[in-house]
Amino acid sequence: MASTTAGSSHSGDLATTILQLLNKSSPLLSADAFPGASFVEVKAALDRLASREMVSYDTIEREEAILEPEGEQIAANGSHEARVFDALRSAMNGLSLQDLEKTIGDKNVAKIGQGRAFKERWISKTSDGKFIAVADSIKDVTQEQLQTIKDSRTLPSTKLLADLKKRKLIRMQKIISFRIHKATKFALKIPDEATDLTADMITTGSWKSATFKPYNFRASGADQRSGALHPLNKVRSEFRQIFFEMGFEEMPTDRFVESGFWNFDALFVPQQHPARDLQDTFYISDPKAADKPRATSPEDKKDYGTYWENVKAVHQDGKYGSIGYRYPWSGDESLRLVLRTHTTAISANMLHKLAARTGPDSYPPPARYFSIDRVFRNESVDATHLAEFHQVEGVIADTNLTLGGLMEFMDIFFGKMGITDLKYKPAYNPYTEPSMEIFSYHKGLGKLIEIGNSGMFRPEMLESMGFPKDMRVYGWGLSLERPTMIKYSISNIRELLGHKVDLNFVQGSPAVRLNKT
Repeated sequence: MASTTAGSSHSGDLATTILQLLNKSSPLLSADAFPGASFVEVKAALDRLASREMVSYDTIEREEAILEPEGEQIAANGSHEARVFDALRSAMNGLSLQDLEKTIGDKNVAKIGQGRAFKERWISKTSDGKFIAVADSIKDVTQEQLQTIKDSRTLPSTKLLADLKKRKLIRMQKIISFRIHKATKFALKIPDEATDLTADMITTGSWKSATFKPYNFRASGADQRSGALHPLNKVRSEFRQIFFEMGFEEMPTDRFVESGFWNFDALFVPQQHPARDLQDTFYISDPKAADKPRATSPEDKKDYGTYWENVKAVHQDGKYGSIGYRYPWSGDESLRLVLRTHTTAISANMLHKLAARTGPDSYPPPARYFSIDRVFRNESVDATHLAEFHQVEGVIADTNLTLGGLMEFMDIFFGKMGITDLKYKPAYNPYTEPSMEIFSYHKGLGKLIEIGNSGMFRPEMLESMGFPKDMRVYGWGLSLERPTMIKYSISNIRELLGHKVDLNFVQGSPAVRLNKT
């Protein structure tokens, strides 16, 4: 019967075989009737018949014990302790550990076996360090248990099964079978079912006697193997929407390589600042230097020469009310090429363009800019830091801006992401004064983590560009990774970005809906 049913299942006619056997005996146990058929084949055939109300079935679950490779070896050759006992009984004067290992031919068997044989009091150790057999005879219970499991797939005692599983001699495997019954529309032949109502059926009237296949609204759709957006892209999309809702314009961020002028000098970062050291910044080796700031199109009429000299004066001698840093400023150092360490380099370039757009009142128009893109820093990688990450940055330029207004705006901005109860801490930035670090509580890490940095751009930085004295600019930045970690409860940033990312996490990560207010 086993070979017949197995052959039927492989031929795709298992459903017919089920009907024939069920007609002879009902109920029918699938484990007995179809031992050669797989679970998938039996389940598919039963679902096909059950959908036509020809059969019904109950699912039976049970656990079977399966021998591991070591268990198979013991069932065939005896337990480790029994093999040690047999070896010592054959040796008239006992064996040393080295001789025992050679006799048995397996160090692992000798090591484990002599320990368990001692526990069973089958062997002992002489004064000269040799092992000898002391029992007259033994019963290899472990081998008997494993042979029983090999034949019946179980033991009467669950405690014995647990002990053998703990010793890694067996594993427990869930087995699913079915008890099959006749249903209301049972028949030996599976009726043909129409899946569509055709024009021909309507014309001939055959639809009146036709059997239509019912819709299965519980059926799962086929896996489309579709792509998936990375969680960072999902959060980035939400950030962009928030910025657009608040009237911001997106800055172009396609320049990963910047000159030291835009990345540092235009932002009042001195040339001796630690951030410009090799251990903090990636410098480009070829080409090593950029051109001086210059117009890139015929429409660009800005005076870059004057701006260059203003920046030099602010650093070297002081200007616009600042005493400067008072060091010999180097143009060559300013033109060294770097992988940008922040998108504030883009903000500086955009603010310089904005300063040139003066209206009839000699003031540039108010502006709101933002950018979200990749930046690079030569940092040690840990749970919250990477050498390559994404920065979200925003700037607001207008008159009569105050620090209190910046804090209120930060509360509103982060509140649109569902991040509340912000904490502010005074900080130092070369290009903003006053400056503040922004913190939020991370439940996964159980502590406050920094999510952003903010401040008001220094007057000497803005006036060098040509802004009026009473023009003010808010600036703030945060990493895209930190809010993403908070929203997805990720405690290690390396699980979010880099070679350790689980693609199943990317595929299964839910859509992001920041709690906008």
